[in-house]
Amino acid sequence: MIPHEKELAARWKDRPFALVGINSDQGGSEALRKRLEENGMTWRNAVEGSTSGPIASEWNVRGWPTLVVIDGEGVIRWRGHGGPWEAVVEEWLKKAEEAAKAAK
Repeated sequence: MIPHEKELAARWKDRPFALVGINSDQGGSEALRKRLEENGMTWRNAVEGSTSGPIASEWNVRGWPTLVVIDGEGVIRWRGHGGPWEAVVEEWLKKAEEAAKAAK
């Protein structure tokens, strides 16, 4: 998953897109910091600590990785494992960019 996330962060870096990771790895923030450095992960990450932590519970996560695409208005546009989520992101990025151009 990490190589793909790195590619997406690079591909969409100049567009209205944010990648956020929620990590269930044991070891807390120090272990996460080490993992981020070792893997060159530059996007924001939170430490969950387990697959049954508060974030996973609130968002009804039942498996890892669970991907959630949220638009600029906070509306969930796609949720799941694998699937067409990249196409959904591209669609919403185009809409956001068109709206920004129209607002100028």
